[in-house]
Amino acid sequence: MPSHDTFSRVFARIEPQQFQECFLSWVNAIVGELELNVIAIDGKTMKQSYDRNDQQKALHIVTAWSSSHQLVLGQKKVHKKSNDLTAIPALIEMLEIAVSVITIDAMGCQKNITSLIIKKKRDYILALKGNQKLLYEAVKDWFEVAQKSDYLGREYNYYKQVEAGHHRVEKRQVWTVDVSELPHLHNQELWTGLKTVVMIVSERRLWNKTTDTRCYIFRR
Repeated sequence: MPSHDTFSRVFARIEPQQFQECFLSWVNAIVGELELNVIAIDGKTMKQSYDRNDQQKALHIVTAWSSSHQLVLGQKKVHKKSNDLTAIPALIEMLEIAVSVITIDAMGCQKNITSLIIKKKRDYILALKGNQKLLYEAVKDWFEVAQKSDYLGREYNYYKQVEAGHHRVEKRQVWTVDVSELPHLHNQELWTGLKTVVMIVSERRLWNKTTDTRCYIFRR
């Protein structure tokens, strides 16, 4: 049985760029059979990857992930003097995968990223938070006003899901609205392909009650 040190020596000899090219070639060869509908892109800092002696910061990697198949589709290292905003477009360019939707958290809610996703002939769901303050507040305020009037005279779609397990109950409510129902949003024409805004209200019950409200922009 190979030891820990043997694995370490083998991994240390692998040339990263060649390995990535081989891995992507393998992924592209099999994903056509997997019918991927959603790819989640997210950045994570690798635990215990720092080295104090060499003044090396912890490694941060942006990953493309298929949750339905539990499969990593590609990764991009974030360079020391950069952040997710440079790694995400590079990762999207790497993936030659025809999928329905790419999801990214609020860090990736950028106009150039929506343009790139549309260029690659895919759709997107991007979390909307304070980094796009004017757009976020316009969407959030519209939903608050609409809910007070029970969406009277407004077209929308609604979905509810309830899950129970581990002594916890979680209810999710989702409202989707076509942007044509809203007043003109801030810089709306610059958000390539934007068609829908989304609000999700999650209610978790354990020994107490926690409610979380999130907004998204959606190209579908």
